Amino acid sequence: MSALTLPAVPLGTSGPSVGAQGLGCMGFSEFYGPSAPAQAQETLRAALDAGVTMFDTADLYGHGENEVLLGPFVRAHRERVFLATKFGIVRQPGQRTWNRVRGDRAYVRQCVDASLKRLGIDTIDLYYAHRRDPSVPLEETVGAMAELVQEGKVHHLGLCEVTGPELRAAHAVHPITALQSEWSLFSRDVETSAVPAAAELGVAFVAYSPLGRGLLTGALPDSSELNADDARLTMPRFTGEHAHTNYALLETVRAIAADHAATPAQIALAWLHRQSHVHSLTVLPIPGSRRSARLRENAAAAALALSAAELAALEPLAAQVAGARYADMSNTAAARE
Repeated sequence: MSALTLPAVPLGTSGPSVGAQGLGCMGFSEFYGPSAPAQAQETLRAALDAGVTMFDTADLYGHGENEVLLGPFVRAHRERVFLATKFGIVRQPGQRTWNRVRGDRAYVRQCVDASLKRLGIDTIDLYYAHRRDPSVPLEETVGAMAELVQEGKVHHLGLCEVTGPELRAAHAVHPITALQSEWSLFSRDVETSAVPAAAELGVAFVAYSPLGRGLLTGALPDSSELNADDARLTMPRFTGEHAHTNYALLETVRAIAADHAATPAQIALAWLHRQSHVHSLTVLPIPGSRRSARLRENAAAAALALSAAELAALEPLAAQVAGARYADMSNTAAARE
């Protein structure tokens, strides 16, 4: 399939229209092996040309360096870019892992000012709580975020990895524009309560890792070939027998892709786009393309229609996936369902 200009979709009932796919920018800074700044800028420009308008980052990525990298691009195209960033995961300087989440008012205010400074902008379009702080009532965290809207530092609020009941509680404090959680052909736990609640409340669902961290592209090398600093080496789905089981599941995706002269990644994204109609809400995938050619391929998936038979063939895959999304699932919504 060739690339196209993405159609616009509403970001829920309280947000603006944005391109039907966003761009997850985390990989430009770390986690999935080396990435060159020049290549990142090329991909950012290609994204805008393809109709991508939502660009997703976080203060966690690269210890803030991802926001610094995005800053010049965002400022140069401010009228066209819808910038989303996040706070809440505490990470010590020089450390790759994290083990703490904060959602207290003081930390919320500290983080937003730091992100605005790194980005070099006056207002963040969409500000997410990256994870829920178990020691702070969610209503307190959202209340602090609502103050930022009143002060003009933030336009819209979002939450990541919350359950349906948590989303309803937060929405009662201040309208939540978007919920971001992992959702893909291989990860469907969000359909238990989060997706129905989002549909009920008119909240857009932003799907991170829509390609299973590369697994659903069909092009991921064996885990033994990944760079030593690749975060996937710590994830159960990419190691040992789990990896062999999950690679085998791709045969169904590959067969459907061949029938469409498409890539497995395009099939996975087309399936996710279809969920907008299945669940009656906006579903916005944010694949983390690091190369412009891959970005254009992914954008083309928005125009790919799957048949009822193909959707039926894909339906059972998630239940057959081996291994959890993370080695430690305690900070995910699935742990609180």
